[in-house]
Amino acid sequence: MTADPADTNPDLYRVVFENERVRVLEYLDRPGDRTAPHRHPDSVMVTISSFSRRISAGGREVRVDLPAGQVRWLSAQEHSGENVGTTPTHSIFVELKEPGGAVAGAALGPE
Repeated sequence: MTADPADTNPDLYRVVFENERVRVLEYLDRPGDRTAPHRHPDSVMVTISSFSRRISAGGREVRVDLPAGQVRWLSAQEHSGENVGTTPTHSIFVELKEPGGAVAGAALGPE
C-alpha cells in the first residue's frame, strides 16, 4: 500500500499539477475530517483558508493553527491529521521531487 496522500485520501487531496521537478496538491476538508497516515516529501505549504488541525505521527501529536495566506516550509514527514476547528481546511502543497532529508525525526506540521 502506498503512503501517497492522493492515494490514501483521494477524497481530500487532488493533484492539480505535476512535472519532473514538483507535484502540486490541493487539500480540502471539513471540520471533523481525518486523513489516513500518509507521507509528504519536502514541500512548501500555502494556506488558502485559516485552519486548526491535530497532526499525529509516531505517538506524538501537535495542534497547528494557521491563518489564511501563510506560506510555510514542510520538512519530509509521515503523519495523519484531523480538522479540529470549526472551518474547512483549504491548502496547497508544492512537493519537491529532488532528494531531501529523512522522514525520521522530522518536525510535525509546518515549520
